[in-house]
Amino acid sequence: MAIPRPHWGNHLPFLSILILTVVVLSLLFYTLLWKAGNLTDLPTLRVGFYNFCLWNEDTGSLRCLQFPELEALGMPRVGLALARLGVYGALVFTLFVPLTLLLAWCNGDEGEWRLAAGFLAVASVLLASGLGLFLSYVWKWVRLALLGPGFLALGSAQALLILLLMATAAFPPRDKTRASLRAASPV
Repeated sequence: MAIPRPHWGNHLPFLSILILTVVVLSLLFYTLLWKAGNLTDLPTLRVGFYNFCLWNEDTGSLRCLQFPELEALGMPRVGLALARLGVYGALVFTLFVPLTLLLAWCNGDEGEWRLAAGFLAVASVLLASGLGLFLSYVWKWVRLALLGPGFLALGSAQALLILLLMATAAFPPRDKTRASLRAASPV
């Protein structure tokens, strides 16, 4: 008796979506946890969601500024908190996506699939708004040429989140009962 081989062609969109989700999570973990949210990490300038260090000519080293000084520079406490909430919230919502996608695929449930798409949409909006808000506050000190790998990773994660959102809309899970009826039908 021959063992039926799986048809990978049927699972390729789902596997691609799952792999892209893992890539997005890796990019977000790299920037927000491994690099501590630093978008610029140079010997004379360190700017991130929790660091704002400028070069001090008098001491010949980086001087990290705290909130009373940051507010004097025009960086509001609430605005920075909202920027942090946006980018780190995107990481949290993206963490829920792989399990929700896996459950939706195994159960053939379009409601669970839409929930995963909702998580992706919220993560995409949070990441874009948090990063945009943060960059609007620090643009006086940071230019595009000074942004490092952390910014590149967050920008790539944003682009991939949009791609994932489009892919989940284009490739919903197939209903298992309809797929098994089609397979059993001789026509």
